[in-house]
Amino acid sequence: MPLKVDATDRKLLLGAACVFTLLIVGTAWLGGSAGQSIDTPSSYSTASGGAKAAYLLLADAGYKEERWEKPLIELPQTAGNTLILAEPSEAPTREEGEHLNAFVSAGGRLIAMGIFAGTFLPENHSVPDILGGVTWKKASAVSPSAITRAAPEIILAPEASWISFSSAYPLYREGDHVVVAKYRYGRGEILWCAASTMLTNAGLKEPGNMEFLLASLGEKQNKILWDEYIHGYRQSLALSVAHSPAKWIALQLVLLGLAVVATFSRRSGPIFRPASDVRLSPLEFVHTLGGLYEHAGSASVAVDVCHQRFRYWLTRRLGVAGNISAEELSIVVHDRWAIVDEHFIAILRRCESARYDPYLSGAEALHLVQELNAFSVQFKLFRDAREVNT
Repeated sequence: MPLKVDATDRKLLLGAACVFTLLIVGTAWLGGSAGQSIDTPSSYSTASGGAKAAYLLLADAGYKEERWEKPLIELPQTAGNTLILAEPSEAPTREEGEHLNAFVSAGGRLIAMGIFAGTFLPENHSVPDILGGVTWKKASAVSPSAITRAAPEIILAPEASWISFSSAYPLYREGDHVVVAKYRYGRGEILWCAASTMLTNAGLKEPGNMEFLLASLGEKQNKILWDEYIHGYRQSLALSVAHSPAKWIALQLVLLGLAVVATFSRRSGPIFRPASDVRLSPLEFVHTLGGLYEHAGSASVAVDVCHQRFRYWLTRRLGVAGNISAEELSIVVHDRWAIVDEHFIAILRRCESARYDPYLSGAEALHLVQELNAFSVQFKLFRDAREVNT
């Protein structure tokens, strides 16, 4: 069965598809160019903030290295391995932290770099300093070690600082802030850096940074593990896509498809007249009006409406002016129908005063309305339904 789409709907659908396609293409193009400058020190990235140059440099220098794309809980618990943890974007889980501590205690070396890298350490004394990482600064060595002998000065954009009075061994300072520190943990060693500038493609060429990187890795026989798991890389393509921005593009495509299907099925399905409630029922009107008065707390208004309606029909029946007083109205009723009822004039006076009583209770208002209704029946004011509805 051929698909029938109205010409106007077809134009609207084609226009929306074109706009969506342009957005996808523009996002991919601009996102690709922006992605080259994003500061993610991944060994896969060739951007200025990437670390592919350092990875290739170490490979050419004869270091044994590997990209680690597994969770931290699968780290090998053997001595002589060095894990580079550069700019993690989130804190580890409790289980990951325990396995990482066991990795270092077994004789491993951990190089943690970045503002959140301290959350991975068993002893964390780092303090974030976001504004400090805006510009690159020169840090000078403050303690003798193999690293500081190789690189007396380094260039970095410090995003944090290490508390000076902690048990860690300070290596470099920028002003009054410790930006590189190390300490022993079990049989292993932890090296904390306030930024990963020293191993990035742009920062590696700065004076002292390359020497710092090579000295911090130790002997060439040590195996170097570049943690790419924290940057979203996984061993399988499906897992990598699930942790990349591509999943949001797929989600948008799914939502667009569902919107198109829902819109077409809604417009092309059978037409049913919606069931509507009859709003002309007198009883429904009474309930609605009563609920309105109850919600507003205006019992006096309800009494006033009933009283004015009662006076209108009574004076019309008697043929007198509608603005006569309650006493005069009582006299006319006595003369016409020979009815003497002191309760009648009392009710009329109470209804006249009730209209000015904002604190009139609901029970009293109901009593007055019932009394007026009883007098209406007694005087036969509403002789047929037409007059009642008028």
